[in-house]
Amino acid sequence: MATVAEWIEGARVRTLPNSVAPVLVGAGAAGAVGGFSVVRALLALVVALALQVGVNYANDYSDGVRGTDAQRVGPLRLVGSGVAAPGSVRLAALVCFGIGAVAGLVLVAVSGHWWLLAVGAACIVGAWYYTGGTKPYGYSGWGEAAVFLFFGLVAVLGTQYVQVGRVTWLGVACAVAMGSFSAAVLVTNNLRDVPTDRVAGKNTLAVRLGEPRTRVLYTVLVAIPFAVTVVAAVAETPFALAGLVAAALVVPALRRVTGGEVGLALIPVLKQTGLAMLVWAVATGAAIAFG
Repeated sequence: MATVAEWIEGARVRTLPNSVAPVLVGAGAAGAVGGFSVVRALLALVVALALQVGVNYANDYSDGVRGTDAQRVGPLRLVGSGVAAPGSVRLAALVCFGIGAVAGLVLVAVSGHWWLLAVGAACIVGAWYYTGGTKPYGYSGWGEAAVFLFFGLVAVLGTQYVQVGRVTWLGVACAVAMGSFSAAVLVTNNLRDVPTDRVAGKNTLAVRLGEPRTRVLYTVLVAIPFAVTVVAAVAETPFALAGLVAAALVVPALRRVTGGEVGLALIPVLKQTGLAMLVWAVATGAAIAFG
């Protein structure tokens, strides 16, 4: 039986910036047009965190029962390592999805935008079938596109929309930035796992592109948020330049990726990229809300 510490590790808390950061910058985009709501922002955060942990457990379960985690070099996987029964991990995923669904229902009721229930349902379906089902799209190279969509466009614009009833061009720009950061985190993860994924028949985008082009893709993705920073500073407020502080975390990560690091040596890149996303979101969200 897995210990509490192993369940926490299995939840992959280091990935949580992927869900926190979009809500922060989405709230900032709402504040920029005078529509910030603490209650709605907190509900959006609960939804995002619950779905993030849920998808982490769901991936653990699906990859574990398929055997694709047998030679994993990354963080602990509960099913793959044998410390937790597959059914228990699947139940944990479903509980998290349930929490996210309830919080989402409350958020929709508060905002009055009932059509967003369909968006929430799509998020849960997308989370499960990333590695679940008979034809998981994460095994076919579509993972990064899904992450860009759900952790970028949906998370940021959804957070802004439930607060102000509309989206703005600045919200869209920030959504693109968050989607790029989130996709960069997944690219790093899949780059690390290329050798084992190739053997297991898991054709991620990194496997399809090959390591050299995957490293180029990472470079492009982490550059996009800083391009957004410059545009926001010129078109909205110079305070948006505060987002450049995240470069202090991106540069060392970029050096590792472009320097040809492999395997366990790429794990710090996951942390640095995730923290860079969080720092960028905090700095940019505050800048556009109060600038």
